[in-house]
Amino acid sequence: MKEHKTIQVKEKTFVISIPESELQEQIKRVAAEISRDYAGCQPVFLAVLNGSFIFAADLLREIDLHCEISFVKLASYEGTKTTGSVREVIGLNVDITGRPVIIVEDIVDTGLTMAHMLDTLKAQNPASIDICTLLLKPSKLQVKLDIRYCCKEIPDDFVVGYGLDYDGFGRNTKDIYTIIK
Repeated sequence: MKEHKTIQVKEKTFVISIPESELQEQIKRVAAEISRDYAGCQPVFLAVLNGSFIFAADLLREIDLHCEISFVKLASYEGTKTTGSVREVIGLNVDITGRPVIIVEDIVDTGLTMAHMLDTLKAQNPASIDICTLLLKPSKLQVKLDIRYCCKEIPDDFVVGYGLDYDGFGRNTKDIYTIIK
């Protein structure tokens, strides 16, 4: 199938902004950093659904460690805007007490979802918690976060693809696209 420079998702038009090859290069870089930093450990990766499922799968295939993965679902978006509140939909189903935890997120913008998740996880006494995000919008952060692993910083634009969506659609592209109208 021919690569499209623009895509239509519902009534919005998006243009390619991060090609798959660049995403894979950055994921391999971050996976190597995690594998190095956690050598000799057996971390639990917590992938935040729905957006991180593709990133988590690609990241874990590059990780050279004995590890577990579990999934949690938190929601704070409606359409192209954050709601400012976080609703926990599906909780954690693995014991993280005394274990190193790496949160795998598709995108961190305001940081509110991540701050909520960190508070929830700290109550379960993990050995450590690190954040690994595919994308980071530094200009949008409203809370202080220590993001140890980041594949790419992006401007404050709405993006879809590679797991990220617009009203549930657009997740199934290999590239990331930025809204143009």
